[in-house]
Order: sequence, then structure tokens, then C-alpha cells
Amino acid sequence: MKYRKPQPVPAARPLAATAAIAATVAMTAMATFASDAIGQPAWPSKPIRMVIAFSPGGTSDTLGRILGQRLSETLGQPVVVDSRPGASGMIGADVTARAAPDGYTLMHAYIGQFSVNPSLYAKMTHDPARDFTPISLVATAPQLVVVPPELPVKSIRDLTALAREKPGQLNFGTGGSGTLGFVAAELYQTLTGVKMVHVSYKGTVLAQNDLLANRVQVMFSDMPIALPQANAGKLRAIAVTSGKRSALLPSMPTVAEGGVPGYELLAWWGLVGPRGLPAPIVGRLHAELVRIHALQDIRERYEGLGVEPATNTPAQFGAFMREDAERFSKLLKTAGVKAD
Repeated sequence: MKYRKPQPVPAARPLAATAAIAATVAMTAMATFASDAIGQPAWPSKPIRMVIAFSPGGTSDTLGRILGQRLSETLGQPVVVDSRPGASGMIGADVTARAAPDGYTLMHAYIGQFSVNPSLYAKMTHDPARDFTPISLVATAPQLVVVPPELPVKSIRDLTALAREKPGQLNFGTGGSGTLGFVAAELYQTLTGVKMVHVSYKGTVLAQNDLLANRVQVMFSDMPIALPQANAGKLRAIAVTSGKRSALLPSMPTVAEGGVPGYELLAWWGLVGPRGLPAPIVGRLHAELVRIHALQDIRERYEGLGVEPATNTPAQFGAFMREDAERFSKLLKTAGVKAD
């Protein structure tokens, strides 16, 4: 299924209200005034570290680098990527949570770290709800269900029928137990009653390499990783995991439409800092994100990857993360999904 470039959309996002932008611009001015008043250099006065907690080449890495490059230009200081993959994003989250709240360590956050991990892992060395300062949502996207072209499957109904015919004989690959791809596949199994074998990799890209080689037969994958391979005919896309069809792939059916009623999962990415990040710095970063996401070239780059740029206020983002974590807690408990 080929990606169809969407029609141009207004620069302002629904959650990036005019009032929010005005407030953050005012906070930026306050930050500059406060710095000058006490004789300290205005923030930022040195390079900023952007922690990315997932493997190079993955969606978080790709989106984080796009955002980091533009922030470097707008803030006047280099934004340096610090890759800290592993443990379903918990290693990078630990690094960020323990950093000084001075605006020089940020993290490109992922849904798995804040909405999924707390329900999958009994012991964590940081508290996603307490140890971070929310800045803004950055992007959203459904997962894309893909299979090798050799697999005799062209829809979710076909996949379900084949998995029932061959219980325990189909493998699904993921970038780890805490990833949304893992949760998406487990939820699919729970709602359909099929049994597949989980094969965990140290990153979604590595899992996709084995999918391309037909060593695993199914992936619920991040859109930016799977969509180019599907467009090239190297993989077959059969569904998206969102509750409604993606505006970027309007002809692609949802998993629910494929005979799994009630199925819905949507990935998100955002920007956070350590707990206690000063409000003026949060306001400056939020204002820059709103401005960056209004740029047509950034919107086109995001949409070309299969994700939709999104912005909300720090307060809205914090509430969004809390509500999403509660939703996943109920969902995973009901489905009986646990980390391997």
C-alpha cells in the first residue's frame, strides 16, 4: 500500500492554542529578563544533550535527530544526541531522571517508557509519573502490521486464520518486551485467541531485518521503520492499529476492521526533562516546538515517515501521559499481558 501525501493542513495544531503560544512566549521573555537581572548567562549558554533511549535507526532516533537539528538552529546551541538504548527505554530514562534539572539534558520520550513499562515491570529505578518534567507531545502514529510477501496473508483476517491453523508456528518480532510492538501483538493474540511465538531483539530495526529474511513472520512495527519497506514491496502491510484509519494511509484498514473489534493502539513521542526543570526553560522549549512544528518542511518530513506532528502545552502533556498510563494499566491487566 503506497503512502499518499496528505493535503496541506493548517500550521496550528488543535492542542497548540493561541493562548498557549502567547503564554510560552511571555515565559521566554521572563526567562531572558531573569537571567540578565541576576547577571547569569541566559539559557542556553552551552550544548544541550538529547537522550534517545532506543537503537540508532529506529523511530525515536530518527524523530529525535530531526527535532534536535532544528532546536540547535533555534536555540543557538548544539543539541547533541546521546544514544542510551536498552531495557525497553529504561536505561535512557534513568539517565535523564538523574540529570541536573538545568535544561542541558532532555529526552525524546516514547509511549513505552511512560504508558507501558509501569504496567509491565514490577521494579523500575525511576518513576515515570514523578521523575520527569513534561514539555510537549511531539508526534503520533499507529503501528503498521507487516508480513513478508512470501507469507500467504493479505489481511488481518488471513493472519488470524493462518495463526489458528498453525498454533505456535508463527513468530512475531519486536524491539523488546516494553515496546508498543510487543504490546500490540500480545493484545491481538488475547483478543483473537491465537498463539504466536515472541522473538525479542535489541531494537525494532534488527527485528525487521529478520522479518525481511522471513525468519519471523509478523511485526506490529513503528510506521517510519516499516512503511518504506512496504512501499518498496519488500514487506506487505495489512493493517494499522489505530481506532480509525490513518489520514496518511486512508485505504489501509484497521485491525478492528479485520475482525478484531475493540482493538486500538496509537504510538506517541514527546519531549521531557528531569523533574524540577525551571518553568521559564520549559516555556522556551515549548514555544520553540510550536514554532518548529508549524514549518511546512518539518511537517512534510514527519508525514513522509508516517507520523503526524503534534503539540500540546506542558500541563496538557502531563495530563495526557497520566491518563494514557491509566488506560494501558487497565488494558494490559485485562489482557493479561506481561513482559517476557
